[in-house]
Amino acid sequence: MVQGTVQVTHGGASRWRRRSGEYPTLTAALAVAGDGDVLSIPPGTYRENLVLHHAVTLRGPEDGAGSVRIAPLDGVALTLRASAVVQDLYLEGQDRAAPALLVEDGSPELTDLRVSTHSAAGIEVRGPGARPLVRRCSVENPAGVGIAVLDGGGGVFEECEVVASGQTGFSVRGGGRPRLERCRIHHSTGAGIAVTGEGSGLEALGCEVYEVRGAGVQIAARAAARLTDCSVHRTSADGVTLDTDAVLTLAGCDIHDIPENAVDLRSRSVLTLSRTSVRRFGRNGLSVWDPGTRVDAESCEIHDSTGDYPAVWVSDGATASLNACRVHDVPDALFVLDRGSSVDVTDSDLSQVRNTAVSVSDGATAQLDDCRIREAATGAWFRDHGSGGTLAGCTIDAVQTGVIVTKGADPTLERCTVTSPAEAGFYVSAGGRGAFKACRVTDSSGFGFHVLDGCRTTLTRCHTERCARGGYEFPEDGPLVEECTSDGSGPRSASASASASAAPPVPGGGCAGAQGGVRTVTAARSSGAQPSQAAAASVPRPAGPEPAGAAAAGARASGAVLGQLDALVGLDSVKREVRALTDMIEVGRRRQRAGLKAASVRRHLVFTGSPGTGKTTVARLYGEILASLGVLERGHLVEVSRVDLVGEHIGSTAIRTQEAFERARGGVLFIDEAYALAPEDSGRDFGREAIDTLVKLMEDHRDAVVVIVAGYTAEMDRFLTVNPGVASRFSRTIAFGDYGPGELLRIVEQQAEEHEYRLGEGTAEALLTYFTELPKGPAFGNGRTARQTFESMVERHAGRVAQLSEPSTDELTLLFPADLPTLPAPC
Repeated sequence: MVQGTVQVTHGGASRWRRRSGEYPTLTAALAVAGDGDVLSIPPGTYRENLVLHHAVTLRGPEDGAGSVRIAPLDGVALTLRASAVVQDLYLEGQDRAAPALLVEDGSPELTDLRVSTHSAAGIEVRGPGARPLVRRCSVENPAGVGIAVLDGGGGVFEECEVVASGQTGFSVRGGGRPRLERCRIHHSTGAGIAVTGEGSGLEALGCEVYEVRGAGVQIAARAAARLTDCSVHRTSADGVTLDTDAVLTLAGCDIHDIPENAVDLRSRSVLTLSRTSVRRFGRNGLSVWDPGTRVDAESCEIHDSTGDYPAVWVSDGATASLNACRVHDVPDALFVLDRGSSVDVTDSDLSQVRNTAVSVSDGATAQLDDCRIREAATGAWFRDHGSGGTLAGCTIDAVQTGVIVTKGADPTLERCTVTSPAEAGFYVSAGGRGAFKACRVTDSSGFGFHVLDGCRTTLTRCHTERCARGGYEFPEDGPLVEECTSDGSGPRSASASASASAAPPVPGGGCAGAQGGVRTVTAARSSGAQPSQAAAASVPRPAGPEPAGAAAAGARASGAVLGQLDALVGLDSVKREVRALTDMIEVGRRRQRAGLKAASVRRHLVFTGSPGTGKTTVARLYGEILASLGVLERGHLVEVSRVDLVGEHIGSTAIRTQEAFERARGGVLFIDEAYALAPEDSGRDFGREAIDTLVKLMEDHRDAVVVIVAGYTAEMDRFLTVNPGVASRFSRTIAFGDYGPGELLRIVEQQAEEHEYRLGEGTAEALLTYFTELPKGPAFGNGRTARQTFESMVERHAGRVAQLSEPSTDELTLLFPADLPTLPAPC
């Protein structure tokens, strides 16, 4: 063989054909080669566009990998239109409009090829007749697609590698249907694998997709794929995405280290998973959207979320089914929301959940059978009207709250057991409903069943044991109870204790330990109740509503309370606003007595202004005024702030807000610095949950509690925009202006008179100057500053008078300019 020539070994049987020959170019050799011929190519660079029309063998030196370079200046480097064999070649292409290697027909065998190119595609299989077998080939194409199979093409790719691509690593479209075995696709700029279009399909076995700047696997537009024992990890976008009637099966796969959704489905796509692990994801492990979209998972594990999102998200009418699955070490396990959305979970474990294991809202439904929920803040939460489903044979252990039902949700729970909750076993509030059948609560640190006023709940054959605060807590007109029992643990009133039975049900309904038709079976409604409130809660009240205004019988007359309001220093605009409200309410009552319509008066208020301007004092007087007019039952003030309403997890926030509202029932709930419930850039801050709960309670119990929110003016303006219902509930804002020097002097004079001191000669003038020059920075406390100034004067006076052996009455009572504190240095 001459150096630099191509040797052709003819495989034909015809005697007249030469057995071998040498040719100066590949093109010349191919022109004479026929089926079965072997073309042996010596090392070198060939600037030729090769087209194989026959089933020839084209090979480079076996021990010289990469020594034969097919590198034309433009066009396709190698085109195959027959079942040829090509091995040990290095292909390069420079044409952005054409692939480097193109298979158009036949079933060629391509082995140990290296394609390093800047082409439209590294390898392209095109047409229904193209079915190559590609083994141990690598593709690097920073300018385009790594490997493309389209227009009905197919083939098998074994142990191939797409090292880097400027677009999709492996693209299937137009009805292509390849099979991949033990392939690696990485460092692509775009999806690792993309299958698109009706009729397109892909089967992958033992493949790996990683380090992808896009989605790992993308199936769309009626395409289908099956991945078995594959791994997808370290993508920059979602791990696996399905869109528009896509169908995908994942069997024995591992999807991990994904910054976004591990698997995202939309638009009627269907996903089937078995023996698949989804772990270390930044958003949802499974994200399922839109009507007709469905996930069926069996023996799968979803765990170790790195973000702050639910592991499984089902919404907009989608459905999901989980059988024998494990979800653990996640912020929230399963969120299903929106009408038409549903989940069906069987024989599965949800554990080590920082917030809520199962959340059902906005009309969605959930069916859980024989599932185990452990170490979660909330086991299951049915959030609002239309939301429901069934929990049957489930166990919930080591949670803060077992099951929460709120805002008209109506689930059914059968044969469920809650063990060792830190708060309630089952908690129903804000008009929640639900049917609890043969459910049990044991070793609760709170109540077993805690049902708040206005909840139409049914309890049948339920049982509680060793509940620290009591087995059952609900109002007289609360749930329908049949054949329920308790071991009688937890604090109870003396009368209830006397009639309690250890286990047998009370004939005709009710719970063991309940008294004569009264269905309140614990001492206090909340741990934060005042002693007098706790004692009142411990005594069962007679059935039926109390007469309106009965609790206000001992309240002061409105005139006396208004007189005290008028006696406050300054606040002229505030006094006018409160009097206007009072006049509206009083005239409305008189019009009703006269048979006339009364104008609706929004009683919930917003107080804005700096600290120390009398907001709390006015709120307390406002409650007394409403009680004196018979508008509120008691008129007492319950003052809370963010720390009293917001818990460490989702379930406890709702419970704390409910309990604060209950303590304020018949009076005023005063929320100081309310804007702290909605901090800027709050993300998933639980304060917003307190706001949502509060707005719902204000609507459901609009006549039971007056809510006043207070804080700085600018911050309160922002607070009123955080929830659409907030601004509509608070239609009147009362601004509390800062006190002037003269008003601060008057407060000191009142303090002195109350404590039997007098201002000596020149002291009033000195105080006026002091308050004029006092810096009015963020620490300025208005009335509080005036009181602190008086206290400082008293201390200095005491230090001065203590040195006198026998001080006179004047010396004991007179405060002088020398007793004034030193002005703080300006900031």
